[in-house]
Amino acid sequence: MLGQATNGKRVSFDNECLILVDEADEVQGHASKVSVHRGDGKLHRAFSIFIFNGADRVLLHQRSKLKPLWPGFWTNSCCSHPREGESYEQSTRRRLQEELGIDVPLTRLYQFEYRARYLDVGTEHELCSVYVGNVSEDWHIEPNNQEIQDWGWFDCNVLDDLIRNKPTRFTPWFRMEWERLRGDQYARVQAICGASPANLHGAHTGAA
Repeated sequence: MLGQATNGKRVSFDNECLILVDEADEVQGHASKVSVHRGDGKLHRAFSIFIFNGADRVLLHQRSKLKPLWPGFWTNSCCSHPREGESYEQSTRRRLQEELGIDVPLTRLYQFEYRARYLDVGTEHELCSVYVGNVSEDWHIEPNNQEIQDWGWFDCNVLDDLIRNKPTRFTPWFRMEWERLRGDQYARVQAICGASPANLHGAHTGAA
């Protein structure tokens, strides 16, 4: 199932104050979003969220063409950064509501550091925490068209083949994260998302 984003509220700003950290996630200061992505990038906190429908289907979105980095690329369900003064819990909940119009319980799997450069435009240098959540497929989703061009539910086995055959259609952080979610983190994903998500339906803001 694929769909187009309709909610047009602007939720991302160049002057957002992001959290600079070291490799141990200790705060080293703060800087604007635009500045941390210039040149080789500055290490900052980030998160990636994967929303599953059971353990076999995952929600992906195509980044808006308005994005300066990796516009039009497919990526995980939701990703962004904690802002100054925000915890991971606060920022992940805020961003799910801003990008997808949902409020879903999340489980943190792991954290990793990566650096990826996009052409001569800028660089992501992130200490990224990876989260998963589990919902029913008919969960009411309202994607933000300032952030999301298209979206859809993907069969995980089909997605494996898509990434293998057309890797350049996907963001670099997504490919790294998906490899681990299908590898050393797979048992945890199954434990979290393998059970029926029906008990979640209607329990949170954004449910149909």
